[in-house]
Amino acid sequence: MAHHTIRGTIRYTSKQADRMDQERGREYFSLTRQADGVDVLHAHCEIDDAPNVVRDVVLAMRSEDSSPLDCSVRLTVGDRFEGSGWMRFADGVAECEVFNQRDGRISQRVTTAGRVRWLQTHPIVADALLMRLYDLSQGPGKTFFQDMYLTSPDHRGATGPQLFRTGFSIVYVGEEDLAVGAGEFRARHYQVTDTAGNLPEEHPPYDVWCTADDDYLLLRASAAGYMQTHYELVALER
Repeated sequence: MAHHTIRGTIRYTSKQADRMDQERGREYFSLTRQADGVDVLHAHCEIDDAPNVVRDVVLAMRSEDSSPLDCSVRLTVGDRFEGSGWMRFADGVAECEVFNQRDGRISQRVTTAGRVRWLQTHPIVADALLMRLYDLSQGPGKTFFQDMYLTSPDHRGATGPQLFRTGFSIVYVGEEDLAVGAGEFRARHYQVTDTAGNLPEEHPPYDVWCTADDDYLLLRASAAGYMQTHYELVALER
């Protein structure tokens, strides 16, 4: 077989004192690694907290660095259709066609400095794929990345979808052994920082653990601050 597909489930829970470890959502994903050097991610995400969010994402990206090729997003918020969009990326340009509740039909075409290196579509599994951007040869440390793109600047990804430019730092902490619901793994620990001034509201401190291999599969993630949310891989097939 010239390709292989990985499937998994991520459980969303709360770490707030009054709802400690209560389930607040879930995510079902597949990642197909193709022989042509393209990875295709399918993710279905459900957030139960009001207003509830249902998001479906299909994202194609280069296997070597997770840089985006094309993407479609459909978003429901509070049990009502919020928006649907398609995006395409080429050297020097990013474009988007969207229909959403706030703006109706809109088109975006953005001139970029070469290839866009990342599109954050808000599935938690994609937060681990983002870590491919960090150069492991430099060891533990921090790198700032500018001219990254989001499908929504909202922390829950509950607006749009449309292209929003941002920047942030990735901190590589190191490797460790980690046990999650899906099993025991060798993991790489990262943090996302320096979002102040790059988002309408600064994102709380965010830690991400992924598999210490070329798949960069999400194992665990935790957002501190006002969010107090936890994400864990509870099923995996590969």
